[in-house]
Amino acid sequence: MRLLIGAAFGARSPVRTFSETLYADIALAAGAQLEVPHEPEERALYLVEGTIAIAGEEFAPGRLLVLRPATEIVVAARSAVRLMLLGGAPLDGPRHVWWNFVSSSRDRIEQAKADWQAGRFAAIPGESDFIPLPT
Repeated sequence: MRLLIGAAFGARSPVRTFSETLYADIALAAGAQLEVPHEPEERALYLVEGTIAIAGEEFAPGRLLVLRPATEIVVAARSAVRLMLLGGAPLDGPRHVWWNFVSSSRDRIEQAKADWQAGRFAAIPGESDFIPLPT
């Protein structure tokens, strides 16, 4: 396991975050089992390669498996596996997503659209192309 952010399996990443966050890159040999930590409350597995089983149900690569909070999860590697364990504290409310904009306020997203169109976002160093808003 390579722990990029957060704490799991008795290790802690040196990366500082503003809220409870977990991001681990995990490789399992065929036949291995992994007990997924109960924390943080919101957790998911993204299967990069290989096949796994959870409670007898098999999953193939390219799947994001959102796990139930406080549920014991044991991953069984049916082949050599690489997966990402992701998680964090629940957000304080719903989020809205439109193109590259994410906010808890739909009005703020509308303002961001107007700001982008008017060129009020800071330029990316070395980048000269302008990408228009999607239609």
